[in-house]
Amino acid sequence: MTGLAGIIAGDTAISTVGKESAGLTYRGYNITYLVDHANFESVAYLLLYNKLPAPEELNLYQKKLMSLRRLPEKLLILLKAIPQTANPMDVLRTGVSMLGILEPETPESIDKLVAILPVILLTWYQGQEVTNAQITTADYFLYGLNELRVKPSDPLFSKALDASLILYAEHEFNASTFAARITASTLSDVYSCITTAIGTLRGPLHGGANEEAMKLIQQFDEPDQVEAGIKRMLSEKKLIMGFGHRVYINGDPRSPIVKDLARQLSEKVGKQKLFAIAEIIENTMWTEKKIYPNLDFYSALVYHCIGIPTSFFTPLFVVSRITGWLAHVIEQRSNNKLIRPLANYIGPEPRQI
Repeated sequence: MTGLAGIIAGDTAISTVGKESAGLTYRGYNITYLVDHANFESVAYLLLYNKLPAPEELNLYQKKLMSLRRLPEKLLILLKAIPQTANPMDVLRTGVSMLGILEPETPESIDKLVAILPVILLTWYQGQEVTNAQITTADYFLYGLNELRVKPSDPLFSKALDASLILYAEHEFNASTFAARITASTLSDVYSCITTAIGTLRGPLHGGANEEAMKLIQQFDEPDQVEAGIKRMLSEKKLIMGFGHRVYINGDPRSPIVKDLARQLSEKVGKQKLFAIAEIIENTMWTEKKIYPNLDFYSALVYHCIGIPTSFFTPLFVVSRITGWLAHVIEQRSNNKLIRPLANYIGPEPRQI
């Protein structure tokens, strides 16, 4: 089948996607429960070590991640040399690849990769290594992003970013995760698996939807322009990013969570007009196409309200999804068989020379 749509390509104990009775779960925990009762580091621990950590285990794990944020000197030099005009996804891919050269894989590499991705991104962005004592990944990122300006002080920012990282962390056999598993099935090193995944997510049909959703929302100046504008785009067969999902038939279960955060943030920072525009886009898409928004649509507004540059939206996806990718690499290695599907040949019949 084209695109392997509907084809079961293997077994996993990591997550369920699109199962009506369970929705989206990580190792048996519903995503709503995790957003309400966990944080990103505890979800990372769950995905990688198959259990939610007890409070003391979480404390130790967060301290471990903090200790692993230091960049090797040669990687720091490389990041400073990459031009500011570079695509941030290319920066992450190159940074991970360089880290693999400098620090060949060890058992600690899994946690190192979870810890180091936001450091790579922020160091390149700021032109200097961003080191601080922020405990959570969300607080570290928000502080590092604003280090040369103003520290964010509103806890809603941290809550929203942390929730977003949880929601993006894992999603079964999506394109980048499956690509990472294919690389893992060849018994390649973990850095190669992750650079494979980053390269896959860089493609606009997998990553980038949240960036395009933000551009869509911002192209309307007033709410009363939206309905006609979306109808016109649909009549012109233009793709409306942030809507629909290959697996979720009755709506993305992550979308209501992130929509509520977008509403709270828009009220907090005075962006109610943008939220109103987003809601009209959502309603018009349902009226015209019966298509629900996916996680990417309202995540775009969440990131915008927090003050995150649009070019960082997909890299933040990487900062989160690294946990799911690594969990799948570990699972693939635990019962490995080379992934090598067959192809249906549609070329010419045998020919004579």
